[in-house]
Amino acid sequence: MTPSTLIEVALRRDRAIVLGGLALVAGLAWAYTLAGIGMPQGDGMAGMESMLEPMAWSVGTAVLMLAMWWVMMVAMMVPSAAPMVLLFAAISRKQREAGKPFVPTGIFLSGYLAVWGLFSVVATGAQWGLEAAGYAPMTSGAGATLGGAILIAAGLYQLTPLKQACLSHCRSPILFLTSHWRPGRAGAWRMGLAHGAYCLGCCWFLMALLFVGGIMNVLWIAALALYVLFEKIVPAGHWLAYAAGAALSLGGIAMMTGLWP
Repeated sequence: MTPSTLIEVALRRDRAIVLGGLALVAGLAWAYTLAGIGMPQGDGMAGMESMLEPMAWSVGTAVLMLAMWWVMMVAMMVPSAAPMVLLFAAISRKQREAGKPFVPTGIFLSGYLAVWGLFSVVATGAQWGLEAAGYAPMTSGAGATLGGAILIAAGLYQLTPLKQACLSHCRSPILFLTSHWRPGRAGAWRMGLAHGAYCLGCCWFLMALLFVGGIMNVLWIAALALYVLFEKIVPAGHWLAYAAGAALSLGGIAMMTGLWP
């Protein structure tokens, strides 16, 4: 089989290639996240105590924390973005088959992840500020009062028109691509940024809940990632958002009043 034939076969199977690529990216991100969470901090009780103490921040620490946040966002958000990326790849294939300029799927995905990179910068700054204030967000979260306030705010945001508008774009890949399609590589980047912006508008407060359950709490991370996925793909996702909003608000009230630890 000649190299050109191999390329033609690969192009015909681009759906499987794109899906495999997304699985690889998400899998590596999850592996890195879990490895970071399981990284030993010391021996015995001394290790546990060091994990509970605020870190001594420096530029190097900030860069490491930024990398941790960004990789964690990749692990949590790429699975829920998969339907959009797959549809984008399919449209690009049709453009190519029609002899029109097509746009690389990787550029679209990189634009999407760049938005979550910006979110990671803000999250790193918030973590730095919380630790400077005496909290231990990596393990024990933001405490009952602040954690409860974050839960209530996240719950109320779930009920806002902005949340529902952003969620509708995330839940409807066809609607998004038909209204935002741009040709060429620059167009792919802009579409990735736009989809990332809608996704950020939909999920940023949910990601802030990591400060409530603990940034290193793997069960909390997995639960949030699964919820984001379900909210975007189940038929009644918008009603799920309303229900989650009510539950989060009630949970926040319970936390602030001491009814829920």
